[in-house]
Amino acid sequence: MMETRWAYIIHLMAWAVPFIVLQLAVLVHHFRGRSWVVLRAVLPPALVVGSYLAVADHLAIREGIWNFGEGKHLGIYVAGVPLEEILFFLLTSIMVSLGLTLFTVLLSRREARVP
Repeated sequence: MMETRWAYIIHLMAWAVPFIVLQLAVLVHHFRGRSWVVLRAVLPPALVVGSYLAVADHLAIREGIWNFGEGKHLGIYVAGVPLEEILFFLLTSIMVSLGLTLFTVLLSRREARVP
């Protein structure tokens, strides 16, 4: 593992972004002209959940339940929470929302084929 302040964000982006790009590609392929409508329906709940988790993280950090090693993140904080943590919660929530949307597509296709 990298031992720099960039380690967290590099690892976060390396595992999250390719997967989200793949999910978006499949979503756009399936929904074509309705992609923006679907994204407007899917992303707000993901952002709400991600924000909720960031607030919960803020409370846990403030109460001393956990902390983050110095030098392992950029040192940019939003309400006492490292930027990378907020991005982690938002990106994870987006992956889950997109995944559930695509799973629903698969189920509907399967049901359409079953007599």
